[in-house]
Amino acid sequence: MKKGRLIFANTVGIVVVLALIAVCFYYYYQGQNYVKTDEATVTTDFTQIVSPVTGKLNGWKEEEGDKVEMGKQLASVSGEEKYLPVTAEQGGTIIKSAVKDQQMVQAGEVLAQTADRNHLFVTANIKETELADIKKGDKVDITVDGDSDVKFEGKVEKIGYAANSVFSQLPSQNSGGNYTKVTQKVAVKISIENPSDKVLPGMNAEVKLSI
Repeated sequence: MKKGRLIFANTVGIVVVLALIAVCFYYYYQGQNYVKTDEATVTTDFTQIVSPVTGKLNGWKEEEGDKVEMGKQLASVSGEEKYLPVTAEQGGTIIKSAVKDQQMVQAGEVLAQTADRNHLFVTANIKETELADIKKGDKVDITVDGDSDVKFEGKVEKIGYAANSVFSQLPSQNSGGNYTKVTQKVAVKISIENPSDKVLPGMNAEVKLSI
C-alpha cells in the first residue's frame, strides 16, 4: 500500500473512532442529565354543559370554537311550566356542541363540552426507574406534533401518586401464580409556557426533563 493511501486510511480510521467516542459521550451525557419520553399528551381541564331538566331548549346559539364564561347563561330549558337556565360551570372554549336550538333534551343530557385552552398542560408517562431523578419544578423542553417547529418550555407541576397499572381494569398477575416483572410508568403533569394556537388538547408530545 502506498504511503499516501496508508495515511488516508489511518486518518479515516481516527475520524471514525473519534466520531464513535463523541456519539457515546453524547448519549451518556443525555442519559445522565435528561429524562426523555415521547409517551406524552397535551391535555387540559374539560367541563360538560348539561341540561338542568327535561324539556325544550331555547336560545341555544353556541357553536364549536365559541368561548364561554363561568356562570353565564347560555340558554334555557322549558319544562313543567317553568324555564330553567343553562349555564357553564367553568369558563372555556366549546370543543363539541351536541344539540340545536328548540331541540327536546333530557335532564342531565350533555349539551356541549368545553376545554380550558388557557391552561394547557402535558401528561407524560415516565418510567419508575427514572422517577427518582425528577422533582417538582424541574425544567422541561416540550415538542408538540401539531407545532413541531417550536420548542416550548415548561416545568414539572405534579408527580402521580400511583403507577398507571393501578388504574388498569386488568390485573398485572396471572392465575398460574407466575410473575413477570414489567417496568411501570407514572403520570407526570407538566405545564406549557405560552403555547401557540396550534397546540390542541389530545395532541402527541415529546418531553425532555432536566435532572
